[in-house]
Amino acid sequence: MLKRSFCLITFLVVVVIILSQCVGTKTDPRGPVYAGDESCKSCHRSAFDAHRTSAHHFASTIADKHSVLGSFLAPSNVFNFPGDVTVRMESDTSGLYQTAYQHGSPQEKGRFAVTIGQGRKAQTYLSFKENKYYQLPISYFTQVHSWANSPGFPATHPYFNRLVPATCFSCHSSYVNVTTTYEGMQRVEKFAENEVMYGINCERCHGPAKEHADFHTRHPQEKTAQHITRTGNLTRQQQVDMCAVCHSGLKTPQRSLFEFKPGDKLSDYIMADYLATASERQSNDVHGNQYQLLTASKCYRESNQLTCNTCHDAHAVNRNNLQAYNNQCLSCHQPATDRFCTNKALPPAALQQQCVNCHMPVQPSRVITLLPSGKEQPVADSLRSHLIKVYR
Repeated sequence: MLKRSFCLITFLVVVVIILSQCVGTKTDPRGPVYAGDESCKSCHRSAFDAHRTSAHHFASTIADKHSVLGSFLAPSNVFNFPGDVTVRMESDTSGLYQTAYQHGSPQEKGRFAVTIGQGRKAQTYLSFKENKYYQLPISYFTQVHSWANSPGFPATHPYFNRLVPATCFSCHSSYVNVTTTYEGMQRVEKFAENEVMYGINCERCHGPAKEHADFHTRHPQEKTAQHITRTGNLTRQQQVDMCAVCHSGLKTPQRSLFEFKPGDKLSDYIMADYLATASERQSNDVHGNQYQLLTASKCYRESNQLTCNTCHDAHAVNRNNLQAYNNQCLSCHQPATDRFCTNKALPPAALQQQCVNCHMPVQPSRVITLLPSGKEQPVADSLRSHLIKVYR
């Protein structure tokens, strides 16, 4: 009897352990070859923690009082349109809302569902209704510390019906559950609510990592990365293509950009309009066209090593350390060589602190402008140009 009880208890313990492991293991919606971010943390803690503060991580988040930067307190929660029309940012126990009023009477409202952007420059917001995402009419503009009319929206009235396609999520998230159908001749996308992997996560750039994570969990003594693409082994074009997926402007996809893996050719995924001539690239906007501007630069054309990663660490936040970027320039343009700056207006020591400000200046965007409440003219978002040249 005791032997039978012992066997039964042992069996139950084993079952509980197995079931607890099953319960604790989430299936990645992208498929069995993906491991999920948490699997990266134990071996790559420094990069993991740095990434958690990056703009990539905050490319999208759930909209709540922690992620939305603007005020919900009067009078700072109001955006004014002509004709006694206002939009108020409001909150209650059910969530956050943008509500349009005319002559004080509520007309239409949209619930904050998704926050787009960390807010270093601005944030915009999405609502979800009947399996579709819509951009809300009011964004937050960090430059003026207030609410502003969303880019491209009418300045005369609030507009709640701008559909957000899956292509937007392909650069602001790591996965979204969307199905495509046709209603007559019209292509219709339908999203599953809350089935979004917010932000740009590890495997979005590094590729599927389940086999890699499983191998190194079993073989912790193996320090050479196995079963994953090592970006340093890719060609220069393959490396910049990884960034150009999202930093080459609006594109016409031939297949889902969510399928892009490191080492793939971007030209296999999109129409080749991003492969413009150098002169055409110089007309590209500072917002979103970093690939075109960089590759049009003489520094890029005459180097066989310069890539996005030469200056940028995709994991870390180093944008405030301007001298670190200057030092990258100085690694090629060393003082006391014929490659150093020929400007005689400043001494060499001062020139070494101005490389980026002089040759990659901050410029206003021509395509991203926001209209703050009470203003007559929109204000351009400003970004640093990636066209490296002598500016006069």
